[in-house]
Amino acid sequence: ATGELTGFAAYKVRLSALARSAGIRDATIQSVIPFLQFNYRVVELDRAQRPTAASGGAPASFGSYINRHITSSLINRGYARYAGHWTNLSRIRERYGVEPSVVIAIYGKETSYGSVTGTFDLADALASLAYEGRRRSMFEDEFVAALKLLDAGVRRSTLKGSYAGATGYPQFMPSVALRLRADGD
Repeated sequence: ATGELTGFAAYKVRLSALARSAGIRDATIQSVIPFLQFNYRVVELDRAQRPTAASGGAPASFGSYINRHITSSLINRGYARYAGHWTNLSRIRERYGVEPSVVIAIYGKETSYGSVTGTFDLADALASLAYEGRRRSMFEDEFVAALKLLDAGVRRSTLKGSYAGATGYPQFMPSVALRLRADGD
């Protein structure tokens, strides 16, 4: 035993270097990277989503997609959320020019109005996907973006999401959250 790091443990050294070069605070690096755990399930789920000849394009008809994904329950809950959040939705429209119906549609379709936001630890998921290597550059960038969110004050316990790294009510990737986020209160 030479004491040489191998596999995911060695990859954490690379992630630390990437984080440092991106200006991530050392305290953030030290609080996250040494404790990262490779998540086999994340990689398994990601590999299962690879496009096939049958799934690589658009659905055969948009109507079949709508019937499967846009239910009357989702729509009815959307009406209630729309009414209940009208004050904030109208502020968003005034400030950013985004129509309330678009906000509610994304919120409803992506997370069923916040009830399904994902339970995967984003740092572990993104590091695992980067290590796996098929889309290393993209997932390394997203991992660093997640660390930037932590540097900006986002609590690690709230950085949960899908196996693919999407997080929050709109299921944005960390880089998109950094670019588009705004504090609503």
